[in-house]
Amino acid sequence: MTGPRPRAVVFAYHNVGVRCLAVLLAHGIDVAMVVTHRDSPGETIWFASVAQLAALHGIPVITPDDPNAPEITAQLAACQADFLFSFYYRHMLKPALLATARRGAYNMHGSLLPKYRGRVPVNWAILRGERETGATLHRMVEKPDAGEIVGQRSVPILPDDIAIEVFAKVTVAAELLLDDVLPSLVAGTAPHVMPDLKAGGYFGGRKPDDGRIDWTRPAGEIHNLIRAVAPPFPCAFFDSTGGRLWFPRSLHPSGEQGAHGRPTLFVRDGKLFAECGDRQLLRLPGAYLERPGQGIDRAQWLTDYFRDEVVSLA
Repeated sequence: MTGPRPRAVVFAYHNVGVRCLAVLLAHGIDVAMVVTHRDSPGETIWFASVAQLAALHGIPVITPDDPNAPEITAQLAACQADFLFSFYYRHMLKPALLATARRGAYNMHGSLLPKYRGRVPVNWAILRGERETGATLHRMVEKPDAGEIVGQRSVPILPDDIAIEVFAKVTVAAELLLDDVLPSLVAGTAPHVMPDLKAGGYFGGRKPDDGRIDWTRPAGEIHNLIRAVAPPFPCAFFDSTGGRLWFPRSLHPSGEQGAHGRPTLFVRDGKLFAECGDRQLLRLPGAYLERPGQGIDRAQWLTDYFRDEVVSLA
């Protein structure tokens, strides 16, 4: 890179934030400031730290509760950045803040835009049974995930992939994509293509209670729910008479039909199955029981709790 180094302000969090910040540094971008989140004590932190990477490189870090506050906007405007980047930062950035970057603001989104705009796109893609997703770098505008697309990189979603496995692929896709398009973005030659927003949809955040299983639904749909919210996400569950049953994993239904004629949970040859609303069987290789006042039993409770019983889920 010849001439003055392009300067950037970076909003980042999570593994995508870490890897994309690393790409900027590898390309010689002058990162004037990193804006990230304080880790929440109520959240399972299974991902890498943007703040630690920034500290390693001596980059100033701030963690404002409201990044759009006038004093934060003024502080970042004083950085005189060419670019503003957002890599899995969780707050919406308003136009006044986006305008502080002389050459534009860009976001790395975890889907193939315009599909799955909005929150938790990896989880939604799995939940909806998609066979691929990916990463998209796009210009940030006031409307979320609606700006011009600079580039995309796709990854497959295999039938038994759970959310954390797909997220790992999307993280690599984001790193490869940014590494590929950053030189043209800096040079001012990167393509900017307006997406057809009618070809996709906007999705909101998800709550732990959204993981409740309705066993009257088809087996494939239940399988997608279980893997979309598999740990480290809150996990799919069902409230039985003996306590809350948690299902961290399932296997893609083979098409085998059950014999009970109704939603049923049963053990066969020491393995747990559910007969779902479409009568297809769903194999559940791991499950936990949370009894009232006793916490979660992570032992092989299914043989002790069910033995050879058949539990109706209807």
